[in-house]
Amino acid sequence: KDLIVKLMEDAAEETEHKGWCDTELSTNEKTRTQKTAAVETLTAEIDMLEASIAKLSEDIAALTKAVAELDKAMSEATEVRTKEKATNTETISDAKEAQTAVAKALIVLNEFYAKAGEATAFVQEEPEIFDEPYKGMGAESGGVIGMLEVIESDFARLESDTRSAEASAQKEYDTFMTDSRSTRRPSRRTSSTRPRRSR
Repeated sequence: KDLIVKLMEDAAEETEHKGWCDTELSTNEKTRTQKTAAVETLTAEIDMLEASIAKLSEDIAALTKAVAELDKAMSEATEVRTKEKATNTETISDAKEAQTAVAKALIVLNEFYAKAGEATAFVQEEPEIFDEPYKGMGAESGGVIGMLEVIESDFARLESDTRSAEASAQKEYDTFMTDSRSTRRPSRRTSSTRPRRSR
């Protein structure tokens, strides 16, 4: 009887242990399935992030090159503008000085011809060469005064054209620099394009 009881107890214990093992196996199977799915999800996310990193690296390289080229263009434009401005400023100054000098020369010549005309007009006996009061070359279209007036007009036009060209060049330069700075420092995005991690 004791042996039968012992065998029955062992059988019951075996049955209980088997039930525990079956439960553990079932639980482990579910856990393994969940973990496998999580690993697959994380692996897919890693692949996606690696692809995103590769694309961003390409974009960074391209943008770095573009920024370097833009910096070079801005530097060259500034250098050209500086030289151009200096040349234009000098040209305008020279044209103004030339106009002043020509205007003074015209005053002197007009006074000279006026005095010369008066002097020949009051001569009692005019030589044959003075059939009429001397007027100089002022009245002639090809005379000295006419030439000086054309020269003065040319210098005035040079000053005006240079001022206009300078204003246009400065405006073009300012627009280029503003656009370049805007391109170089774009506004930050408010939303992130980074993929979200699954939980």
